[in-house]
Amino acid sequence: MKLPIAVLFFFSVALFTACSDKYLELDDKQNLTENTFWTTRQHALQGITASYAALQGHDGSMWTFFEEVYITLSYKADDIDNNKNEPYGKNLAAFVNSADEGGPWNLWATCYAGIGRANQVIEKVPGITAMTEKERNEIVAEAKFLRAYNYFILVNGFENVPLVLKFEKDLTKLQTPQSPAADVWAQIEKDLTEAEAVLPTAYPDAYKGRATKGAAKALLAKTYLFQEKWTAAEAKFREIYGQYTLNTNYIDNFNGTKENGPESIFEVQFSGDRSVSDERHPFNFEVRPYALDGWELFYPSDWLVTTLMKDKTATGGYSDRVYGTIFFNDPASKMWDLNIPANLVPYADVAGNLSHPAFFNKYAYPNDRGGSYVGTNISLIRYADVLLMLAEATNENGGTAAAIDLVNEVRNRSHAKPIAAGSLNKEQLREQIRNHERPVELAMEFGIRWFDLVRWGRGATAKQPVKALLTNHGKAAAANYVEDKHIRYPIPLKEINVNPLLKQNNLY
Repeated sequence: MKLPIAVLFFFSVALFTACSDKYLELDDKQNLTENTFWTTRQHALQGITASYAALQGHDGSMWTFFEEVYITLSYKADDIDNNKNEPYGKNLAAFVNSADEGGPWNLWATCYAGIGRANQVIEKVPGITAMTEKERNEIVAEAKFLRAYNYFILVNGFENVPLVLKFEKDLTKLQTPQSPAADVWAQIEKDLTEAEAVLPTAYPDAYKGRATKGAAKALLAKTYLFQEKWTAAEAKFREIYGQYTLNTNYIDNFNGTKENGPESIFEVQFSGDRSVSDERHPFNFEVRPYALDGWELFYPSDWLVTTLMKDKTATGGYSDRVYGTIFFNDPASKMWDLNIPANLVPYADVAGNLSHPAFFNKYAYPNDRGGSYVGTNISLIRYADVLLMLAEATNENGGTAAAIDLVNEVRNRSHAKPIAAGSLNKEQLREQIRNHERPVELAMEFGIRWFDLVRWGRGATAKQPVKALLTNHGKAAAANYVEDKHIRYPIPLKEINVNPLLKQNNLY
């Protein structure tokens, strides 16, 4: 692999006959060459499906998805404590990683794989005459959404990154310098604005999981929020307010029973199938304790557990999202074992064999199991997150009372005691959203908490330095955190070695 970013941009025949046709479960498995491709509607569907498939990792491996990409996006945050006896993400979690760390490179490679595939769809699909203009436009809009999502991850993770908007096979043309973050943000906004105008509000059941108009609006609003464009963010979030609903049961977001359901706005699709490519992930093992045959790669941090313990019902018990998030020392706390059929195991039954006091319960469910691992979809944007982001923007725009109502919509679903009207001022509600509502509702979810810390650390509104927050929340390696270094991932050394125009991020 001479130039990783470039090789990821090349559509080989394998892309169309392996992961690309499984992601949305298409049936066409023709053996095609590049010269005979991009001529039919089915080719366009396979091309966009391959673009979605990159969300599972640049190489389609469930190990890359979890042990590289997920860990890279999660281990630096304050809601997770990695198992110090395991090597995965150890240096990242301790803030001692160098530029040759595998995790950031796999994150980089995954995003640019998605961007490269999306670029090819954007260029090639308009020339396919064997489909309607509406179909062509919608598929191109999906590709623009996916390109925007991948750049959203890159600009938050690495900050200044190459902005590649054309599909290139000439490797020398991919030796491009980084663009300023402002230019990347502008391109994300452009892609999402164009996608929103074209995407449908829903798809037939056979195509559930594809990006919708609501997904584009949600990601565009989130893009505004991350840039502290509070007025634009609130307005865009309100365009989808009420178009989705919260699942009645909190745990249905993580047990595979409500995939692409009423709370889902966009999620990574996993079918559980492994007949062509491995459509599973190992979350059910990774979060589970040794005592229940798990691998316990990471745990809820002590700070998160303490914060969760404050999430009470009106009668003083713990909210549903506490039980749905962690397995802990409480008579009502239970976790599924890995038997077939699986059994719910009370905490007390295994307490004497546990190596840690609390474990994550999200995704530790026996549903949608394909062999040992599961095909449960992974949420990237769900409606509860949108409500909390809308509350944040509304509060920053001076609408604290309305923002409290929005927060209470999320709290009410889990039977958490509502926040009393008028009980919090703007500053207090900001703190409540940042360091209670968002981590309690969204703990350990894909790419959320760490990027929240990054945006509040970079932002101008009530700036919250990451090192101080990590220290206050008891992050084990907080003393190693260097403020203007670890807020970014390093530009992967593999990329710098083959692209002399790249500049390494500060202090790496």
